[in-house]
Amino acid sequence: MGEVSLIDVSKSFNIKIDSEIHTVQALRNVGFTIRDGEIAVLIGPSGCGKTTALRVAMGLETASSGSVLVDGREVRGCGYDRGMVFQHAELLPWLNALQNVMFGLEMKGMRGAELHDTAMRYLDLVGLKGAWNRRPHQLSGGMKQRVGIARALAIDPKVLLMDEPFGALDAQTRESLQSELLDIQARTGKTVVFVTHDLDEAVLLADRVFVMRAGELQEIIDVPLPRPRGDLGVLRGSPEFAAARYKIWQALHQAESVAH
Repeated sequence: MGEVSLIDVSKSFNIKIDSEIHTVQALRNVGFTIRDGEIAVLIGPSGCGKTTALRVAMGLETASSGSVLVDGREVRGCGYDRGMVFQHAELLPWLNALQNVMFGLEMKGMRGAELHDTAMRYLDLVGLKGAWNRRPHQLSGGMKQRVGIARALAIDPKVLLMDEPFGALDAQTRESLQSELLDIQARTGKTVVFVTHDLDEAVLLADRVFVMRAGELQEIIDVPLPRPRGDLGVLRGSPEFAAARYKIWQALHQAESVAH
């Protein structure tokens, strides 16, 4: 199981500007449930609280109020039931691809042949078995992100949290990894919570899109496209894709109008 619930989650930060302390409200009473095995996409303008919500769900940030539950159990710090892929892969530069994937497994207590074989299996899952001995500086941006995905999946989390993982990549690599993510999710059944600014990406990946604005959840939109999604290039040209994209675009612009 991998159900994630945010229950009235608020998060504020204090920042110092010109010797004065100012409070920034990053999240305001955010509440929603992401179903086991679905791909949920959080979308909204910069500074709307998407990444903060993801970090609170991961346990990297503590909510000022409210709670996060994974399968009914309250999140208190990081745990192996959740894995996270960041916007930049954040690989350890002195380790090769295999060793980077093994690192999380070693922290979990795995040793010996099982450690090596498990890490190699997940590198194979993301198409990098042949590049296992390359260090990060020898990998392209897309390959680094694949290692990051393999590292997060290798600990066998219930939930995969992804913070704009394809945002810095070129269009072709991005499309390739979108297809790969859909394939991996179909094979593993993991719950995926994915943050993006990109409307097309939201529609291509999501079962439901969570529209955020100014730290609040504005709307939840179902994406009525069947799985498997098939050829994403073909899907982009379909009227169903266009209709779903327009609905999300409307929600984003309505939220912006309300905010002003």
